[in-house]
Amino acid sequence: MVAASFLFFLLAFTVIGIASVKGKEADTPEDYLVANRNVKPGLAALSAVATNNSGFMFVGLIGFAYGYGVQAVWLHAGWVAGDILVWIRAHRVVRERSGDLEVSSVPALLATDDQGRLDRVLATVAGLLTFFFLAGYAAAQLNAGSTALHTLFDWDLRVGAILGAIIVVLYSFSGGIRASIWTDVAQAIVMLIAMVVLLGSAMAKIPLTEIGQALRAEDPMLVQWVPDDLTFGLSLYVLGFVFGGLGILGQPHILVRSMSVNDPKNMGRARNAYFLWYIPFSVAAVLVGLYARLLVPDLESMAAVELVEPAELALPELASRLLPDVLVGLSLAGLFSATMSTADSQILSCSAAVTQDIAPRWKNSYLASKIATVTVTGLALTVALTANEGVFSLVLIAWSALGATLGPLMILRLAGRPIRTGVAILMMGSGLATVIIWDALGHSGAMFKLLPGMAVPFLIYGLSPLITRDRGHPKKKHPDAAEAAKGEPDAEAAAAE
Repeated sequence: MVAASFLFFLLAFTVIGIASVKGKEADTPEDYLVANRNVKPGLAALSAVATNNSGFMFVGLIGFAYGYGVQAVWLHAGWVAGDILVWIRAHRVVRERSGDLEVSSVPALLATDDQGRLDRVLATVAGLLTFFFLAGYAAAQLNAGSTALHTLFDWDLRVGAILGAIIVVLYSFSGGIRASIWTDVAQAIVMLIAMVVLLGSAMAKIPLTEIGQALRAEDPMLVQWVPDDLTFGLSLYVLGFVFGGLGILGQPHILVRSMSVNDPKNMGRARNAYFLWYIPFSVAAVLVGLYARLLVPDLESMAAVELVEPAELALPELASRLLPDVLVGLSLAGLFSATMSTADSQILSCSAAVTQDIAPRWKNSYLASKIATVTVTGLALTVALTANEGVFSLVLIAWSALGATLGPLMILRLAGRPIRTGVAILMMGSGLATVIIWDALGHSGAMFKLLPGMAVPFLIYGLSPLITRDRGHPKKKHPDAAEAAKGEPDAEAAAAE
């Protein structure tokens, strides 16, 4: 019965995605990648929130709450706060700017100035970063789905990843981002229902008013609000998670949802729909993680497979112990939905990066976009089958890398600030290096890596006038530096006189 229920929902999502072809307006890259910018705000919002709250929320955040108890509240609150700031300040500008400039990918949006001039070098570098990290991010989603199937059905971990990849290709290949959005909406509904059902069943076992006492009895650390050994203090610990939420500005698979909305004026409605779903779901995810620690305390002994982090088994194992078979299938479908709703979006964003930014000669080829989708899916599946990191770790690596490399530049671009190619590349390189070094130094537990990862690129940008200020002013020892004088109307006017 569990398998039948699960497969029913899986088939329904696939059919919905394929049926989206009926809404297709034309066989063009713009329709395939941004749905001709005519998606209703509510649909775009539910798609964005389902894409954002992926295996990270359904598996990773629950696992974090399972392992660290009430400290998960800091991660949740900070992340939501950062997300709110982005919705208030940025998403409408993303829609307006992308529509005015007629760009269909986030790297192209990043590399195009206010006059519509595309910086090809910057677009290519941003496209390569998008391709590399989103492919790894998508692999983490396929991993999350395979973890659930392994737990409940004892299937080989490879089966879930392969099944997810096949389904994503079927509907993404058919309808592009429109298929992704349609299935995301259906998946968002199933995800929320599954989480509410699971939380309600857990609360029937242990009333919410007694959970604090029960956690203390299990392990006093689980009700310790402030982590030990916070090197930089509680404020920077929480602020680090706020920057985690701000990192959405570097996530092409989420920003492209805003680019597809039918009218910039509707972004307020999209924001309301987004948080109406997001806040209850994320609160429920933290609570489910806490309940899982009480009701399934023996996960360490279950993680016999090297690719599985013990805490990532919390949700599927809790569902199998608390729910009847039909609802276990629903919960599993919800978890699998979470992974697919993100994986398909990331794969399509990778496809856009390939055809629009890395190899722009295929920019106007509808077929090339589809071929890129299949190719990227194959790459993500390969990574999923060979990676040795847990889902939460893989997601945080990719999220932080994209947030630190693309996020600061996106903020500057949306603010209308000038960006030199060399400075932009230096910013991206320094952001990525900072994230890697911060993680290697072991400081991520005291302050989330995206705070320094975004701060350093902004510091580079702030210092860039000191680095480049002499380039536009020829000196006596360079009398023939004609290139340096280009673009300086005052100097040219003086020479003319």
